[in-house]
Amino acid sequence: MVVDHSRRPRNFGRPAAANHHAEGYNPLCGDRVTVYLTVADGVIAEVGFEGSGCAISTASASLMTEALKGKTPAEAEALFADFHALVSGTAPAGAALGKLAVLAGVQAFPARVKCATLAWHTLRAALHDEAAPVTTEE
Repeated sequence: MVVDHSRRPRNFGRPAAANHHAEGYNPLCGDRVTVYLTVADGVIAEVGFEGSGCAISTASASLMTEALKGKTPAEAEALFADFHALVSGTAPAGAALGKLAVLAGVQAFPARVKCATLAWHTLRAALHDEAAPVTTEE
């Protein structure tokens, strides 16, 4: 599934009605992503992304866009927290994340956690209309 989402990312591109966006960058490996959101009536109606990066970064962004449609910004924040816990190895056993669970193996490679979370950190910046580029230097 990671390879499929990397080679054929879903929701790649900018939605025409996007009203939130943010840019993210991982200086350790050069991954770059811009996340676009259309938030209407308190719900994420559309989400898309552009950029380039490794297979994990691209697949994570693609899977994220699929998981976010129809969610409220608060639900998106909660999903971010659950996903971050999953890839960091701190998620409770049995955490239900659907397709996002395929990225659980990233926790065995700490340097790759930043690849998997770049789009997610950028999502949070877009939700809060933060202008400065997001970096995953933690």
